[in-house]
Amino acid sequence: MAEDESAEAAAEEGAAGGVDYAARAADILGFSRWWQIAAAAGMMAAVSPYQYVWSSIEQPLANSLDIALPALGAVFSFYVVFQSLSQFPAGKWRDSRGPGTLTFLAAILAGGGYIGLAYATSLWQLYLLYSLGAVGVGIVYTVAVNTAVKWFPDRTGLTTGVGTMAFAAGSALVVPYVRANATVAGYGDVLRNIGIGILLVTLVGSFLLRDPPKDWLDRTDDADGGDGDEGLAASIRGRDYSTREMLSTWQFWLLYAMFIAMASADLLVIANVVRFAENFGLAALIATLSATLLPIAAGVSRLILGEATDRFSRKRVMAGSFLLAGLFRVGLVAAGEAGNGAVFVAFVLGAMFFSSPLYVYFPSLLADYYGSANSSGNYAVLYTAKVGGGVFSGTVAGYLVATLGWTPTFALGGALAVAAGLAVFVLRPPSGSGLEAAESAAAD
Repeated sequence: MAEDESAEAAAEEGAAGGVDYAARAADILGFSRWWQIAAAAGMMAAVSPYQYVWSSIEQPLANSLDIALPALGAVFSFYVVFQSLSQFPAGKWRDSRGPGTLTFLAAILAGGGYIGLAYATSLWQLYLLYSLGAVGVGIVYTVAVNTAVKWFPDRTGLTTGVGTMAFAAGSALVVPYVRANATVAGYGDVLRNIGIGILLVTLVGSFLLRDPPKDWLDRTDDADGGDGDEGLAASIRGRDYSTREMLSTWQFWLLYAMFIAMASADLLVIANVVRFAENFGLAALIATLSATLLPIAAGVSRLILGEATDRFSRKRVMAGSFLLAGLFRVGLVAAGEAGNGAVFVAFVLGAMFFSSPLYVYFPSLLADYYGSANSSGNYAVLYTAKVGGGVFSGTVAGYLVATLGWTPTFALGGALAVAAGLAVFVLRPPSGSGLEAAESAAAD
């Protein structure tokens, strides 16, 4: 019912600008375009344990294989590197050949990686399996996010939020299962069961997803900027940039730096929340609650704030969100030092609520500035900035904690989020994109 109402709202918005997106999509697919979002969201939820369950399985893995925890920190860094870098070739393939074969490969890699972890006996095997699985996660991620961009030029924020919400919240049911059963004796079954689930759900998604034809909006009559552009989404009004053209603009590089800063702040909490809570001597229940509720807060926020960016100024929502993310991280440190478990959990939720929508803001704003035709490849290039966040949250954070302690390390994460929020005020559309006047009018 909710999907039908959303589809009707999307149709009304599209029709207001002279283009009925929902009707055209239904003619092409034979059913509502929202089923494409449902398939993408299911795949995102399935592969989410790679990112959101790691902090819960690293201890039993370390105990079972007799490996020091700092050495396992590099596993998460490898995950972020391969999950991020795999998206550019995957995105370019998808833009030219569609998502089917690509997502089938992702199912094998992501599902097989987790299943293989159950049988790993050495550190190098963990590195290899998590890295191969990360490639599968990267493929699913870029395909899912850009499914929203391609089918919903009128509701980019909301539909991107649905997919990325699933990536965050999909682990909410898995974390308690892992925390309850991932003992040295039982973690093998846990990993194997999760891997089978990833494999099956992603395989189903690979058969459902498809891309719209390149001419599905058929706007040749108003391509020269006629009145038909009024009311259309920014990703349709502006011209489409190739990746090379995008890289020649200063806006892209500012977005890249902002992405590094926010990914660092976000992943620092995700990868270390359990150990951070334990560092302050908080009860095991507090660590479990934090790890369980964290992906829920991250997921819900992507839906709520993603919708907000469609209804209000995307940049203003983005700036406020990042600034609040930084402030909540400072509060998180203070709550831990005070030993207040309830406030600690509350600040974990607040910190994640305002930082996690970065994965909604950036693809939406990138489509606004550079168009949707090459969205998969273009966003995949921007997404490589997550490598910097992964290295910071894993290897660099491990060094900083060893030398400075947890408090300065997490405070630095808060400072990075604040810096990204302030940088939003510098952004404006690329010169020649055709969007400068529209954004100026919106600002007024």
